[in-house]
Amino acid sequence: MYKRLSLLLLLCVVAGVSAWACTSAVVSGRVTPDGRPLLWKHRDASDLNNRIVRFDAVKGQFSFVGVVNGTDTLAREVWTGYNSEGFAVMNTASYNLKSDTSSLADREGIVMKRALGCCRTVDDFARLLDEWPRPIGVEANFGVIDAEGGAAYFEVNNYEVTRYDVADSPDGYLLRTNYSMSGRTDEGFGYIRYDNAARLFAPVAAQKAITAEWLTGVCSRSFYHDFLDRDFSGDHWVVDQDFIPRYSTSASLVVEGVKPGESPLFTTMWTVLGYPPCSVVLPVWLGCNSGVPALLQASDGTLRSPLCEWSNALKHEAFPVVRGSGSHYLHMARLFRPDGSGITQQLLNLEKKVYAQSRALLDEARHSGLWNDRRVEKTLSDIQEEVSQTFSRILKQTHEK
Repeated sequence: MYKRLSLLLLLCVVAGVSAWACTSAVVSGRVTPDGRPLLWKHRDASDLNNRIVRFDAVKGQFSFVGVVNGTDTLAREVWTGYNSEGFAVMNTASYNLKSDTSSLADREGIVMKRALGCCRTVDDFARLLDEWPRPIGVEANFGVIDAEGGAAYFEVNNYEVTRYDVADSPDGYLLRTNYSMSGRTDEGFGYIRYDNAARLFAPVAAQKAITAEWLTGVCSRSFYHDFLDRDFSGDHWVVDQDFIPRYSTSASLVVEGVKPGESPLFTTMWTVLGYPPCSVVLPVWLGCNSGVPALLQASDGTLRSPLCEWSNALKHEAFPVVRGSGSHYLHMARLFRPDGSGITQQLLNLEKKVYAQSRALLDEARHSGLWNDRRVEKTLSDIQEEVSQTFSRILKQTHEK
């Protein structure tokens, strides 16, 4: 009893340490069922109201789509996205790379937006970083994939760039949280989250079974804690510390790339906005006219996505204690129940349907070599209607209790 109480108190103290805690992976086609690469970012941020914005091609640049902060009224920064050429980029903040005293900082979103407008390949991104005026104003791990089989992480501070190609990894994938392999030893954050992800990835990669469905459905909703060597999803209340999903999580995104020689039109960004255990995935297709679901975009004259708003509302049910340090305490029993009626369980059932319907449409487009815009519009309309009804029902259930 006293040992368990001491552990709980220790976790509460550690939980007071704050850092934006993203978890990510760059996955080669060597460990996916269909040979297509994947770029995963489980995003934590200070701005929990995220939206998806489509950027048209201007002045010779590429068109692209990406996640933008709710407070970014002019969409000056992008925090994960991909472009018409099949190039995709994301980042995690690093806290063990900076080695100078420059005050220029937090420009990762600016770098990624520019990259999406001008980069076709991983090598293009390398050149962009090399040519960027110093100091760059970043301390980050940038993950990138392209339509030619390129996949890599770039660990970048104001003056230095270190590249890690996934082709050199015997595992077929690379992981990053909030420290860099080229940085100062034992500094930074996210060591336990890295271990959580590594434990989840290893057996699935060995079976060449890493998919977008698994990344959003399992990894971004996993309450496995490697240091304590147990899954907390069956508990009633838990301290929200060192899990992949956290109170500060604002999105989970998986860019599913294309195989070399395949059209980049079929690149897909599987998008979960809000707190993943209380949200659901929707596909984003830049290659067709109606491929960005309205539920992911700003609506009603606001800069907020309806799906993100609904997810954040449900998250309050998972973190119901608002006074003091209440946001550190997760009511797990509202997410998972023995009878399968928990919030996360209901939304996972819906997510399986979303993937099935979306993949049928994607497979049809790949087979024919082009998108049927009318079919895309109709299918996404039907999917969004069911998503809307499901959230309305679950929110009503929570308000009646």
